[in-house]
Amino acid sequence: MRIEALLTDLGAESAEVDAMVTGLDAEGWAMPTPAPGWTIKHQIVHLAWTDEVARFTATDPAGFTDWLRTVTGDLVDEAAEQRAKAPYTEALSGWRAGREALHTALAEHDPDRKLPWFGPPMRVTSMVTARLMETWAHGQDIADTLGIERVPTARLRHVAHIGVRARDYAYLVHGLTAPEEQFRVELTAPDGERWTWGPEDAAQRVTGDALGFCLLAAQRRHRDDVDVRAQGADAARWLEIVQAFAGPAGQGRAAGQFA
Repeated sequence: MRIEALLTDLGAESAEVDAMVTGLDAEGWAMPTPAPGWTIKHQIVHLAWTDEVARFTATDPAGFTDWLRTVTGDLVDEAAEQRAKAPYTEALSGWRAGREALHTALAEHDPDRKLPWFGPPMRVTSMVTARLMETWAHGQDIADTLGIERVPTARLRHVAHIGVRARDYAYLVHGLTAPEEQFRVELTAPDGERWTWGPEDAAQRVTGDALGFCLLAAQRRHRDDVDVRAQGADAARWLEIVQAFAGPAGQGRAAGQFA
């Protein structure tokens, strides 16, 4: 997919989340979300911080690499906690300005250039996909908090794609060895189209609803609560550890939490 189209999709995903929080007052921004200890404001300032760090690696890869060597502790939570002290109006305006700056920085790169990141280095196109995935995932936390039922879109394909491509990374962060055999993944898109990855004749298979897979890969729903099925022991094991984001495995969500 062309970088312009990817950036357009990222912009649309960000605008959808922006619309959820625009109009909230201070009390609304302070509402606790399903992420333990995080309010809606934490969610937004985290997105702003990650956009800022992504722009850092896009504009100064060597500087980012040097900085990453100095990182200690729980950087994500610490950054979110510190930035959540700002007024909500500042949090929102900062996120808006930062995502525009990131758009400009990524648009100026060769789409195939690899940039250093917290996990494996990523191509610019993959960086855009990762930002969309994270924006969608944190948007889900906000939607769950506000009782908003989002209409799934074709942009979910980006989230599903990064979840599938990160299969071996999920094993790595759990201290496991990924199977050599590739899996077949077949998902039903919101419009009924079938999205597929992997060899058609693979013995290990994952099938089901695209939204359910994305919610599972982003760890926004428990496996028991999504329409995603595994055929084969290795595929079943993968669904227990699947994650579409860099860094340690998260706590996920409890079975029936959103029933």
